[in-house]
Amino acid sequence: MKLVVQRVSKASVTVDNKVVGKIEKGLMVLVGIKVGDTEKEADYLAKKLVNLRIFEDENEKMNLSVQDVKGKLLLVSQFTLYGDASEGNRPSFIEAAKPDEANRLYEYFCNKCSEKVEVQKGIFRTHMDVELINDGPVTILLEK
Repeated sequence: MKLVVQRVSKASVTVDNKVVGKIEKGLMVLVGIKVGDTEKEADYLAKKLVNLRIFEDENEKMNLSVQDVKGKLLLVSQFTLYGDASEGNRPSFIEAAKPDEANRLYEYFCNKCSEKVEVQKGIFRTHMDVELINDGPVTILLEK
């Protein structure tokens, strides 16, 4: 499982010209699920994500989590995180989990995160327009 975590001042996901997920201060996260991922990886990364200290404290030091700043999460499924373009020019997605299993684990991950922080989501397996204002910019890659 792979997460691309972006600290944002605002972010939204639009499908067919309708906003389906929107946050102000928080984290916009691209979520990739690979073949063989289980709830174990989702549990680990959900805990890591909500406790990741990448917001600045009163001393301008990255020392606060999204929970500490009362931020929100915008979680967007992104199978292309497992695109492999090491050979040729067209990526292979053989490492990405099949849609049914990926969706099940994506929903599980979203539910685990929502136990600690308010969660907004994109729509799985749908063309989405993602818009964000990156705060920093701060972008962190988490993988398990």
